[in-house]
Amino acid sequence: MPLKNQVILITGAGGGLGSIAALTLAKNGAHIILLDKSIAKLEAVYDAILAANAPEPIIYPFDLAGANENEYQELANKVADEYGSLQGLLHSAVEFSSFTPISQFSTKDWGHTLNVNLNAAFLLTRMLLPILEKSQHASIVFTSDSSARKALAYSGAYGVSKIALEGLAKILAEELESANKIRVNTLIPGAVDSPLRKRSYPAEDKAKLPTMESLAPAYLYLFDSQSIGVTGQVVDARTFHL
Repeated sequence: MPLKNQVILITGAGGGLGSIAALTLAKNGAHIILLDKSIAKLEAVYDAILAANAPEPIIYPFDLAGANENEYQELANKVADEYGSLQGLLHSAVEFSSFTPISQFSTKDWGHTLNVNLNAAFLLTRMLLPILEKSQHASIVFTSDSSARKALAYSGAYGVSKIALEGLAKILAEELESANKIRVNTLIPGAVDSPLRKRSYPAEDKAKLPTMESLAPAYLYLFDSQSIGVTGQVVDARTFHL
């Protein structure tokens, strides 16, 4: 159990990739804090973790886009009171509606997407940093997209948020590197048969894509001791191997 006694918070834990990450890390001994706005989805992941005889997780319903700064601080306080320290933070929540030209993007949709994909990641990370710093070693993982550096046409606020998110991860890694306690990396899942992929590319033959479960080794690597000392990196699941 490489993650025994490790506490890891996962945003978007009710989603496709978030649920796979939660189950993977829990099976390896981690205590998972499941964060998502959908209680029904959280309960499904909770049940799956218990069915795997893994440590019982905690469900924390939370609206990343709608919460204010005080609510983020309250979340951080509850984590500190319950566990004292935190060993992992996985940003897996994502907002994507459709491929849309910039000229047709509504202000409301633009703001909502940036709030979920970028601003929430910043705010939650900032609030949880003092608790992560109480650990001897901790890992922060941001989830990006293989197309982020290409700045593809019509990717809109989603594309902009992923480009910025990779920059945020790199800046944070540089700032924390000297303390040698918190490593910060970015995961590129690549094209996998996920709910988001189904919405984005409905006509694609999903049978030709890797399963979401294929990401398990990358998630485990980023949070267990094998990645201690690795920071500021982009881990591409498509080419990942130990």
